[in-house]
Amino acid sequence: MGSLDGKVAIVTGAGRGIGRGEALLLASEGARVVVNDLGGAREGEGADKTPAQEVADEIVAGGGEAVANYDDVASWPGAESLVGQAVDAFGKLDILVNNAGILRDGMSFNLSEADWDSVIRVHLKGHFAPSRFAAVYWREQSKAGEPVSGRIINTSSESGLFGNAGQSNYAAAKAGIASMTIVLARELQKYGVTVNAIAPRARTRLTETVAGADQLMAAKDGEFDAWDPDNMAPLIGFLATDAAADVSGQVFVMWGDRVYLMRGWSLTNELAAGGKRWTVDDLIAHKAELFAPAEGGSSIPGMAFSM
Repeated sequence: MGSLDGKVAIVTGAGRGIGRGEALLLASEGARVVVNDLGGAREGEGADKTPAQEVADEIVAGGGEAVANYDDVASWPGAESLVGQAVDAFGKLDILVNNAGILRDGMSFNLSEADWDSVIRVHLKGHFAPSRFAAVYWREQSKAGEPVSGRIINTSSESGLFGNAGQSNYAAAKAGIASMTIVLARELQKYGVTVNAIAPRARTRLTETVAGADQLMAAKDGEFDAWDPDNMAPLIGFLATDAAADVSGQVFVMWGDRVYLMRGWSLTNELAAGGKRWTVDDLIAHKAELFAPAEGGSSIPGMAFSM
């Protein structure tokens, strides 16, 4: 018996890397899985049905149930078709894992409009569009009096949480995904749907171009591989279970054997002008007070190396 027996899951971007590991784990826990992957290159060009089909075949060969899907989830028709396929193939939908993404890094002064638009489209719209059609399905089920236990699990990034030079497009999209997760959690709570996000710290195709990543993230003989992308899957599995029905609107960082629960944009310091409008000179005079280190830490958020 698995923790997800009887559940139906969609995993986007599941042909490789983190998404592949997530699809395989959900299947091993008993879920029937729609394996989505357009099969494009790391930068988003092209399409190839092979990655999604190979993962679906692997699940079936292991005794599970899976079908492949090659829709572009960043398109309205593609996202609607994906959700429809899950319902048509398996009779319902319980879990949506949004994982599809591409990478087109560049400094702000070098980034092209196409590079900005493509990354925002695939990541941000590619998370929203499937979520939108899954939400329509669950809302209709709820209004019809059917019990709903929906799960949306998004993929953000520490680049979106903390910022990373050369990734204004990617960071903006991933920060948007984290914020959208909180909004969707509030909107869908009354329909029996939870929405959470993870920010993976792992070795993927998207980290291959990062200077020094190959050495930092390389597996070492005889040691636990902290950068293995399959390390992410158990957290996805947990968030998909009924045991996590009270967990929603949360953002996690996952790395190796560690799970971090994140809190964003929390209050650090406060200034009050005493019932009058601040002046520029007053703010200059109180600058040190405003940026004083919090007790036991720095006033400047730390940077994290991750994708």
